[in-house]
Amino acid sequence: MRLLEVRLRPTTPWRVGHGAGDRERVDVVYHSDSLFSAITHAMKSLGWLEEWLAATAQNEGAPAVRFSSLFPFIGKTRLVAPPKTWWPPANPGRLHTEAAKLIPLDVVRNGIVDESRFMVDGETGCMYNTGSGAPVQIVLRTAAAIDRLTGVADPHRIACLEFAPNAGWWGVFAVEDPLWEARVKSAFRLLADSGFGGERSRGWGRAAAPEFSDASSLLPTKANEDSAWWLLSVYSPDANDAVDWSRGEYAATQRGGWTDSQSGIAPKKQVRVLEEGSVVVAPSLRGRVVDVAPDGFAHPVYRAGFALAVPAPPEPVLRQPQVTPVAVAETTETAADVVAEADMASEGGHSEPCDPPIHAEVPVPAEFEASVHHLPKTDPCDPPIHAEVPVPAEFEAAVHHLPESDPCDPPIHAEVPVPAEFEAVVHHLPKTDPCDPPSHDEVAVPAEFEAVVHHKPESDPCEPKIHTEEVPVPAEFESAKHPLPTPDSEPEPAPPSDPKPEERS
Repeated sequence: MRLLEVRLRPTTPWRVGHGAGDRERVDVVYHSDSLFSAITHAMKSLGWLEEWLAATAQNEGAPAVRFSSLFPFIGKTRLVAPPKTWWPPANPGRLHTEAAKLIPLDVVRNGIVDESRFMVDGETGCMYNTGSGAPVQIVLRTAAAIDRLTGVADPHRIACLEFAPNAGWWGVFAVEDPLWEARVKSAFRLLADSGFGGERSRGWGRAAAPEFSDASSLLPTKANEDSAWWLLSVYSPDANDAVDWSRGEYAATQRGGWTDSQSGIAPKKQVRVLEEGSVVVAPSLRGRVVDVAPDGFAHPVYRAGFALAVPAPPEPVLRQPQVTPVAVAETTETAADVVAEADMASEGGHSEPCDPPIHAEVPVPAEFEASVHHLPKTDPCDPPIHAEVPVPAEFEAAVHHLPESDPCDPPIHAEVPVPAEFEAVVHHLPKTDPCDPPSHDEVAVPAEFEAVVHHKPESDPCEPKIHTEEVPVPAEFESAKHPLPTPDSEPEPAPPSDPKPEERS
């Protein structure tokens, strides 16, 4: 069978119903049974429904077309459900591989997981390259249903998928007949315009023109010795499939949903299928179609469980970033070489600013060693050591040697002797504590100094100054001005007044 790849680039949000039926949850994988149902509706619109069902669902042999599920892609990175036999790895390292539900296809093909190149989106479970970003994100949209009769609004929220500009869906389908290859491509083009999934009446689920390419070298094709098959679709085992259920690694899920037909809307019957990524051991896989129509429904409703599987790849190797130890070689260079290298480093040499400093042992010339006081080597991070430094004898005699004391102790006021010849000249005051208040002692004034200085009575320095000194006036100024009475002169007699009237007569 020929294997073809199809790519869909969404232009609107997509709604892929969750298995739990919750409207606020969405799945990030468009499962193969839903894709078969969408292609069947497109075949009905194109007028090929009866032929389509006869070649697939009602065919007793191998179906004419098999579909894988649709997985996200971003750029050239295709994500896929990893084989459950070796994912997550036994030694995940620092990469949260348990949260990754979809991994790059290159990891499966090459068998190497470089944890420094990938990141895991916890919301969608997609593992992608660190520089590309997540291909899809889950968004909650708010809407309201309005009753046409009463006008009452019923608000609700619904989840959808929004893709990055360079992201979308990718999948493969296997076909033998060129006729059905052309018809399947036409069905994909019709669905890209009309929409996939739920909420198509709101314009969701649409995509640009589908892109088709050959996928024969995209997936592993070499059969393994154990006959292990890696499922890229959901799988419902057929009675003729000789599956060894004691081997392999697989997981089952329950699929349901609602009918979308002119005959009515009703819940479909529940059926259990194997998930994508399951690994089963069997000579070959076909799968089957299950009629899940409700009881008494007008026509059958098929759920496709055809297997699209490829040989299971070997387990990959987890590559973790390793730190290469740096070996420091011993050096025997001379002091001149060390000085030359220091000059080169100061001029912008080859050393890196982020490298740790290398403390090389620099030899000291003998003539310099003799003149330098050689202290013992200590760690610069240790507290300082106050070593006892010997004082030469000739310096000891000249320097007043004080007793040793701790620099953190309070100062000691030692008694310093005063020479006799200095004691006779200096007026020796009694010793006092500098912290005591000042005392105003009576200081004797020499007689020769007392005769010259005008001795004023003692007064308080805080009182205002009163100037009471006699200022002499020059003689020429004294005769010109109106003489003023002095305090020591006698008052002049008053002139005689007029006699009383009695005396005049």
